[in-house]
Amino acid sequence: MDLTAASWPESGAAIMTGKTWHGRRGGPANAFAYSVDYVLWRVWPEASPGCRLLRRRRLALFGLSDRDHGRGGPEAAEWARERAFALGLPEDAAAEVWLLTQPRFLGFVFNPVSFWFFRDAQGHVRAVLAEVNNTFGDRHCYLCARTDWQPLTAEDTIAAAKVFHVSPFQEIAGDYGFRFDLQSDWLAIVIDHRRGQSGVTATLNGSLRPMTDRGLLRMLLRHPLGSLRVWGLIHWQAVKLKLKGARYLPRPAPPTEEVSR
Repeated sequence: MDLTAASWPESGAAIMTGKTWHGRRGGPANAFAYSVDYVLWRVWPEASPGCRLLRRRRLALFGLSDRDHGRGGPEAAEWARERAFALGLPEDAAAEVWLLTQPRFLGFVFNPVSFWFFRDAQGHVRAVLAEVNNTFGDRHCYLCARTDWQPLTAEDTIAAAKVFHVSPFQEIAGDYGFRFDLQSDWLAIVIDHRRGQSGVTATLNGSLRPMTDRGLLRMLLRHPLGSLRVWGLIHWQAVKLKLKGARYLPRPAPPTEEVSR
């Protein structure tokens, strides 16, 4: 379903309550599912939803910091637009930029993946920048869009070659297939990595509700440690894979390009 201009909250911010699932193909097999909370924020033009518990660039219980995205500079939304334009995105396809990410909690954050959504003036999502972080502190983005830059739909699968070291138990080889089902109150994202008979499928889906301080408090009660919990669970899965006999691959140098398509 295409998004309309009224599909996401007029305040410019929402909370996504959902789940992530990862399934590994090829030996040793491994799968897990966890509940997660994300925030969806219109970062360009910047929204001011009026929440006191979550601020952008200002001290609060929860926070969004530009240095956690892009090349770590002070204007991450401008960086995202510039990189997308450099890869061919028409300027009229980025009338709005929304960021789906986990916020900082008491100053800490770890985001395995965040998503930048580029919407045109009619509210259609024309491209998505999938921003991937690994536990070694490296970051790389994949620009997901149709070759004709028309609006993305749930039926589209966007292919990209894997060029970034994510898991130390997976080689940098094979291809990704990205799928996005973006609805007014629901987001569903699939990242399917395939390398022959092996690979990993990861999903993220959840419901959207307008962001309020009450909603942020409920998010805190569900997951008191914020994304520190995610960081710990990732390392726990790494321990399980090692105990199952998975081969550990040393960290290679990160890609020289910040964004690939």
